[in-house]
Amino acid sequence: MRLIPAIDIIDGKCVRLSKGDYDTKKVYNEHPLEVAKAFEDHGIQFLHLVDLDGAKSKHIVNHKVLETIASKTNLKIDFGGGLKSDEDLHIAFESGANQITGGSIAVKDKEVFTAWLQKFGSAKIILGADAKDEKVAVSGWQEESDQSLIPFIQSYQKKGIAYVICTDISKDGMLEGPAFDLYQKILDKTKKVETRISGSGVEDIEIPGIHLIASGGISAYEELPKLAALGCEGTIIGKAIYENKISLKQLEKYILEHGVN
Repeated sequence: MRLIPAIDIIDGKCVRLSKGDYDTKKVYNEHPLEVAKAFEDHGIQFLHLVDLDGAKSKHIVNHKVLETIASKTNLKIDFGGGLKSDEDLHIAFESGANQITGGSIAVKDKEVFTAWLQKFGSAKIILGADAKDEKVAVSGWQEESDQSLIPFIQSYQKKGIAYVICTDISKDGMLEGPAFDLYQKILDKTKKVETRISGSGVEDIEIPGIHLIASGGISAYEELPKLAALGCEGTIIGKAIYENKISLKQLEKYILEHGVN
């Protein structure tokens, strides 16, 4: 399971919110590059970078932060927040993003998001499937849609989506533990059955249907192997790092012990 620390950006600074509420903003570092370099120094290879100003403004805003981190570290960055147009995507990839995450756009303009998936491929486009009470939330979590989470994911699975980040908003930033039951449900509902022929005959084998990246509520080191055991391909860790609930030394230890990342 990949460990993916998060940096959320407002006004160019590293912040965290609780349950997506901008009024709960807490600034942890005014220099996101320092934070990114600290991650890299402890063996981390991946970064989840969120443009919260972009999510609110509905277009990319903090691409200079992306460009700085991408040019001064070797981190593989997935970038999201406010990506709504082909121009936004162009700026994100030109600024150094390895992947982009589309959330609201995947709900509100399915044609555009599907076109991105077809143009850039499933390795580059992540579906941001964030939810409250198993309903998809959009616009920086300021709005709740009428779409049910799992059918929403399944609809894009049929279109070829491979990577899905799912955040249970009720858990995000609360340090109360991740939504294990929800992730189990998603993984169960998106499994594929593959028929294989072996020496013992024909058998149906269940294989993972998507690469599910867990996000929200991570609060303790002990939760990481549990998420891995569920079948999560990655987990995004935010406030637990900034509030010293999980140390970078512990993440380094996990990587060394499990041979991941």
